[in-house]
Amino acid sequence: MRNRQAARALGLTGIGLGLAEMAMPRRLGRRLGLGDAKTVLRVMGVREILSGVGILAPRNPTAGLWSRVAGDALDLGLLGVAVAKSRNRKMVAGAALMVVAISALDLLYARRMQRYGAAG
Repeated sequence: MRNRQAARALGLTGIGLGLAEMAMPRRLGRRLGLGDAKTVLRVMGVREILSGVGILAPRNPTAGLWSRVAGDALDLGLLGVAVAKSRNRKMVAGAALMVVAISALDLLYARRMQRYGAAG
C-alpha cells in the first residue's frame, strides 16, 4: 500500500473512531468499566475527528499524522489512568493494545510522509 493510501486509511479510521466516541460515550465508558466518562470520551472523539480531517484535507497529510501520534500518546496516558480505576481491566488493556498497534502505524506513516511528502 502506498504511503498516501495508508495515510488516508488512518485518517478515515480516526474519523470513524471519533464518531463512535461522540455518538456513544456512555456505552464506551461502561464497556471500559469507567462509568460516566462521557465528557472525556467526547473530547477524545473530537480530537480524533480533527486529526482525521487534518490527514484527508491537505495535499500533504504529514501534520495530521503527527497530530494522531500526539493524540495516541494522550490516549495511552488516559488508558493508563483508566486501568487503575476500571472495573474491567481486561477491556482497558485490550483497548490499550489496540492503541499501541495503531500508534505504531501512525508513527510509521508520519515519518514516511515527512520524508517523502505529498509524493509518497
